[in-house]
Amino acid sequence: MQTNLADFIKDTPEGREADAILRTCVHCGFCTATCPTYQLLGDELDGPRGRIYQIKQMLEGGAVSEKAQLHLDRCLTCRSCETTCPSGVQYHRLLDIGRKVLDTKVPRPLGQRLVRAALKEILPRPWIFRPAVAVGQMLRPLLPSVLADKVPSAAAGQSRGWPEKSNHPRRMLALAGCVQPGLAPNTNSATARLLDKLGITLFEAPEAGCCGALRHHLDAQAQALDDARRNIDAWWPHVEPMQGRGVEAIVMTASGCGAHVKEYGHLLQHDPAYAAKAERIAALTLDVAEVLVAEADRLKPMLAAKSHPPLKLAFHSPCTLQHGQKIKGVVEELLVAAGVTLTPVVDSHLCCGSAGTYSILQPALSRQLRDNKLAALTAGSPAAVVTANIGCQTHLQSGCSKPVRHWVEIIEERI
Repeated sequence: MQTNLADFIKDTPEGREADAILRTCVHCGFCTATCPTYQLLGDELDGPRGRIYQIKQMLEGGAVSEKAQLHLDRCLTCRSCETTCPSGVQYHRLLDIGRKVLDTKVPRPLGQRLVRAALKEILPRPWIFRPAVAVGQMLRPLLPSVLADKVPSAAAGQSRGWPEKSNHPRRMLALAGCVQPGLAPNTNSATARLLDKLGITLFEAPEAGCCGALRHHLDAQAQALDDARRNIDAWWPHVEPMQGRGVEAIVMTASGCGAHVKEYGHLLQHDPAYAAKAERIAALTLDVAEVLVAEADRLKPMLAAKSHPPLKLAFHSPCTLQHGQKIKGVVEELLVAAGVTLTPVVDSHLCCGSAGTYSILQPALSRQLRDNKLAALTAGSPAAVVTANIGCQTHLQSGCSKPVRHWVEIIEERI
């Protein structure tokens, strides 16, 4: 695709990156076949190719309006189009640039600004979010359904605790994150118990917080970079200790966080104080599935040593796992090794509609995608649904009568 970027951006780092991405696109249209919003709306402007054209027009100095903003807002950033693209277009990076520029050219209405400001300030702060969840659980019967659906039951949010006195020579860090401790605290503790049985101590750095993905996708990219820097500072003493051996990995139990932290090197490449550290952190970051499959020679005999009643589950692979991190088939392999029967899921590449804050900002599209996904997941009559990302977990649970859990809990319970 030929480009002629406007002076305001062409000689900036973002302009050069956008130009390279645009020139990679051959506008073949294969991406539209796997785009969830194009499938629902049938509008070229609500597919990746149409959004690329709109961003290109804007970066070349063309006029933009609230209509273009709406089409970019409707994108889930699921990256299914990247998996399909034969040219390797880094669409999500172009979208980040386009959204940032568009927000400077088309100011949002006050209502939108207030909602986005609340999401950016409340969700990434566990000390605000966790008490809010507790209050929501107490008032759940009184809340409107649109809010009650977002609040998990108190029983669903219980943790069985971290292993006591885990002090193995092998050590790994975990990210607590922002919303997961309040919504599903057993996810990290189950991972810690499982790794303890494998001779690995898992611990969290209390100074770390939100990975930055939430603010990044709300176009608060400067704040998101501050989130990344804070996490790097919190992890660095454990990665490069003054003496002794550093941690083997930084383990992500939420695939959305993992996909974002793995991009720290790219996001901070122009920061001389953090570029090298960010690359190191990104290289150490692994999804829990990657950690466990590397331990499969020891894990699988442990799973086979115990007999369990038959269990039929449906696995929802989050977009951030299969499209963002390109991890496919690994979780399924581990679940089958644990004696689980997996039901088939049609259109497993399509997004469930959670997509961070998308379910709040685009509720109608999000619910339609959720209901379509749940129909596919429950078609085989599983006992429960398992997934790999807290956003998907709570979003799917809001419309599902069956339990929706993190898959690592199943593995831990079967050892």
